[in-house]
Amino acid sequence: MKLTTRLQLSTMMFLEFFIWGSWFVTLGTFLFNNLHASGVQIGSVFSTQSWGAIVAPFIIGLIADRYFNAEKILAILHLVGAALMYKLYSATDISVFYPFILVYMILYMPTLALVNSISFNQMADPEKEFSSIRVWGTIGWIVAGLLISYVFLWDAESAVKGGMMRNTFLMASIVSLILGLFSFTLPKTPPKVGKGTKVKVADIIGLDALKLLKDKNFALFFIASILICIPLAFYYQNANPFLSNIGVNNPTGKMTIGQISEVLFLLMLPVFFKKFGFKKTILAGMLAWAIRYALFAYGNAGELSFMLIIGIALHGVCYDFFFVAGQIYTNAKAGIKYKSAAQGLITLATYGIGMLIGFKIAGLITDAYKISDADFNWKMVWIIPSGIAFVVFLLFAIFFNDRNEKITEQNLNL
Repeated sequence: MKLTTRLQLSTMMFLEFFIWGSWFVTLGTFLFNNLHASGVQIGSVFSTQSWGAIVAPFIIGLIADRYFNAEKILAILHLVGAALMYKLYSATDISVFYPFILVYMILYMPTLALVNSISFNQMADPEKEFSSIRVWGTIGWIVAGLLISYVFLWDAESAVKGGMMRNTFLMASIVSLILGLFSFTLPKTPPKVGKGTKVKVADIIGLDALKLLKDKNFALFFIASILICIPLAFYYQNANPFLSNIGVNNPTGKMTIGQISEVLFLLMLPVFFKKFGFKKTILAGMLAWAIRYALFAYGNAGELSFMLIIGIALHGVCYDFFFVAGQIYTNAKAGIKYKSAAQGLITLATYGIGMLIGFKIAGLITDAYKISDADFNWKMVWIIPSGIAFVVFLLFAIFFNDRNEKITEQNLNL
């Protein structure tokens, strides 16, 4: 790959995830403090990510893969996204905010697949080259969080009360505009499917992979993937508001420890996989969810703040050892014939169905333990998802039979 192409792709990835990280992490804090949204309303806003994940395959499968170059669609989606982000910056009521965020997420989620498609199209050996490009996305997310906490100070207590958090949407709008214009300069990525080729809905959402559910182990993993998204939703929705509410300084910046952890544990995953196998790897991920929320429940912003930092740092184990390990397992079980369909099905199950359920439950639980307009029983808000994760851990430990499950070295290179 040429150096100029590598720089283009790395910049694209950086901006793509900088945009998401610049507003998504602090969204719950903004909605609670500035739009005075309830837990259920906040859950509904976060669930727009799930609706975007459900609609994304149709945009990619019916439009991007058949009619237009990927880089041009990426450009248009981000230019429209810039306008929508500015509308979110200007919104003063949750009823105005929700329609714009819904449309935005339906348009943003397909861009995650588009940046991957553009990258893969330029690579002679994606297995070796992609990780060095994708890591710039994580760096972009981290930089956004550090800017919010340590440069602009938008998540400081006085700044939050003064409404400065809304500037995160303005920042996202500006960077989305930059990426939209920059995308027109990216390497050409023509449609993958001929215009006259019929595309079945079953292929787009991976229904052909339902045959894999006849395997009891895969069926158990499929159900566990949906259930573990309930605790995940609590983290996305409540972590930043929780840290801000109990008085942790620079909460957004501290949450970037989770992304740093994600990179480190991703490097450790193949070693752990080979030594302990799939079952123990994924069980470690499940148990990490239960432990991190217990740490959140009993930690505080004072002498026990180290518990909160450890809980944030466990994000790498939580995400990589379950979701990334699950993608590898799915790839191994599906084989060549159902590989793409199986990955689509798991994505639909997790970021679609699982997260929709999770955000709904997270919203209801948060409202149930609201003590006053500015205070919550955070201990119970975190103990409940911790308990859910532990139950999923126990069920998987008891019923998943790993005697015939083997992951080859080739699968680990994905």
